[in-house]
Amino acid sequence: MNPFQAMQAFVRVAELGSFTQAAEQLGLPKAAVSTAVRQLEAQFGTRLLHRTTRRVQLTQDGQLVLLRCQDLLADYDELQGLFQTGEAQLKGRLRVDMPLGVARHVVMPALPEFLQAHPQLEIELSSTDRRVDLVREGFDCVLRVGPLSDSSLVARPLGQYRMATVASPAYLATRGRPETLDDLARHRLIHYALTLGTRPAGFEYQDADGEMRFVPMAGALTVNNSESYLSACLAGLGLIQVPEPALRPLIASGQLVEVLPQWRAAPMPVTLLYAHRRQQPRRVQVFMNWLDGLMQRYMAPA
Repeated sequence: MNPFQAMQAFVRVAELGSFTQAAEQLGLPKAAVSTAVRQLEAQFGTRLLHRTTRRVQLTQDGQLVLLRCQDLLADYDELQGLFQTGEAQLKGRLRVDMPLGVARHVVMPALPEFLQAHPQLEIELSSTDRRVDLVREGFDCVLRVGPLSDSSLVARPLGQYRMATVASPAYLATRGRPETLDDLARHRLIHYALTLGTRPAGFEYQDADGEMRFVPMAGALTVNNSESYLSACLAGLGLIQVPEPALRPLIASGQLVEVLPQWRAAPMPVTLLYAHRRQQPRRVQVFMNWLDGLMQRYMAPA
């Protein structure tokens, strides 16, 4: 195993905290990954990892080496493509994560054209409402909708989603169309919570001063993913508050009706996140630029 392959093995072990998972991701025997890390330790003259039967943890020297290895590998990847002409030469694997709605309604319809332009790229696309661990799970970038909490990652703001409140025509035929906040007392809200057992605050809206306010509301159903949330609304189980771009075709077809447009929830930020490195591989840069351009048609005006 050459030095760059050994560094790749060490970086994956350090990021995942596991020789077994690193070997699986790299497609190598676990013994080969262990040997590569030992060779690096011998070459650098220091222990890089603390190993126990239950966990693998970076030493203080290992933390410094990890940062330098990540930079070197990114620089080497960039150097390999330095004299390639055009973006058609992009190749390798991209692992990305994004919400279900973005993957289904925005990215998938446009992805064939992108892959046709870059036939040597392979994309692993995760779409879940769960907040993935970008570093530990080996993602090149993730797209997130909503507030951020990952201070160790680089954030690239794309814009904001405008929110809308909608209901099905059948639901409105039964309970009437709400025109004011007071009308919500006779309505039901479908509750959304990533962790079942928690109770959302209720109907969310921004007041005239831009402050976040909530109206507590009854609701017979709580769901923990966006597909169920939308399906429940289409089934007539109550009101939902969703980013407006995902609703456009359903509102246009009459399957859903927007209500209370004067009392919208606060816009939701849309952000690309990636690991803190001096230079991203060119394939990652190109994909993120493409995704940024794709998302702009769905962003609310500044």
